[in-house]
Amino acid sequence: MRWERLFAELDARFDAEMSLERDAEIADRTRRERAQIPLYGRLLANVGRGTISVRLPGGPGPRVIVGTPSDVGPDWLLLVDTAHQSVLVPLAAVRSITGLHPGALEASLVARRFTLGAALRGVSRDRAAVDLVDVEGQVLTGTIDAVGSDHLDLAEHAPDEPRRARHVVRTHVIPIAALGSVRRR
Repeated sequence: MRWERLFAELDARFDAEMSLERDAEIADRTRRERAQIPLYGRLLANVGRGTISVRLPGGPGPRVIVGTPSDVGPDWLLLVDTAHQSVLVPLAAVRSITGLHPGALEASLVARRFTLGAALRGVSRDRAAVDLVDVEGQVLTGTIDAVGSDHLDLAEHAPDEPRRARHVVRTHVIPIAALGSVRRR
């Protein structure tokens, strides 16, 4: 009887140590898997799932855009804000996000190639008037005329006038790295 108790106790200790080892292995694998998840994947899992707040640089205080993610690219986020306007946000300009649901998705190869430049070219092709906010908070209103590999040309004009040569006040060349957000008017 004494031997049986000893072996039972040894078995119980062994099982407990194996359980701790398994739990540590699971935790380690979970950390490694999480380390592989890009922000893009987290945002992709939140498309259409509710309101988030995105903090951006610029202005005298924090600049926050509140909206629902409607589309995501590898380096951009499209939000529909509370006024039902589309706001294109470069991920490089994002300082923090609140309200994300847990989880992540992996994008298709085609979706991963749809970069911020491609999204900006779509806005340019539509000839939509935009409010462009740079990372310092300065707002320019106009139409994106062209998008290069690392910059865009914005024809500045009054928000209530169409993009015509006679309405253009000046043309700005803006590095894409300087973009804070682009809101369609």
